[in-house]
Amino acid sequence: MADLTNVANLRRAYALKQLSAEEALAHPMDQFRAWFEEALQSESLEANAMALATADAEGKPAARIVLLKGFDESGFVFFTNYESRKGREIEQNPRVSLLFFWAELERQVRIEGVAERVSRDYAQEYFQSRPKDSQIGAWASPQSRVIESRDVLEEKVRELTESFKHEEALPLPDHWGGYLVRPNEIEFWQGRLSRLHDRIRYRHAEGAWLIERLAP
Repeated sequence: MADLTNVANLRRAYALKQLSAEEALAHPMDQFRAWFEEALQSESLEANAMALATADAEGKPAARIVLLKGFDESGFVFFTNYESRKGREIEQNPRVSLLFFWAELERQVRIEGVAERVSRDYAQEYFQSRPKDSQIGAWASPQSRVIESRDVLEEKVRELTESFKHEEALPLPDHWGGYLVRPNEIEFWQGRLSRLHDRIRYRHAEGAWLIERLAP
C-alpha cells in the first residue's frame, strides 16, 4: 500500500462561521438562497457546481459534477442528455442526491429528493439561450456512449456547424432536456472548530418542513 502519511496528516481548522437552528430560516429554499448568494459573493469557483449521485435499478451508484441552472421553492434544476448514464439511471430510479461544497465558506449543502423531467418548452428556452457551440455539442455527443475516437466527435461537430451555419439557434434535440429535483431533505453543514460542525437538517413530513440539529 502506498505511504499515506502525508495525506492522513492533512488537517484544517474550520472557524469562519456558525449556524444554529434558531438562526436558520423557516423554509430550506430560503436558507439555500441566502447561502448561495454568499457563495457567489465569495467568488467560489463554479458556485453552482454540484455533485449529482444516482443509482440504477439494482442500486449501483454513480456520482458526477453537474451545474445548477435554476431553483425555486419547488427544487433544483439541471440539464443533461436524457440518454446519458445519469439520464438512464434517473429513469430507472428517480431518487437522487445533490451536494454543494463551498470551500471558501467551509460549507456543504446536501439534498435528497426525487428527479422529474422539466417541460419541453422550459428545456427549449434554456437550450436556445446557450452559446451556439454548446448547442452543437449537445447534438453531436452521444453522451456516456463508447466512441471510436475524438476525431469522430469533431467530425460530427463540423457537419452540424455547416448544417446550421445560417441558424441563430438549433432546435431542441429529443434526447436533451432538464430535471427538477424536488427535495424531501436538505442538510446545511457549517464547519466548526474541533470537528464539532453545525449540521441543520430540514426534513419534509406531513406537508411541513421540520428543522433538526444533527450530531457532527
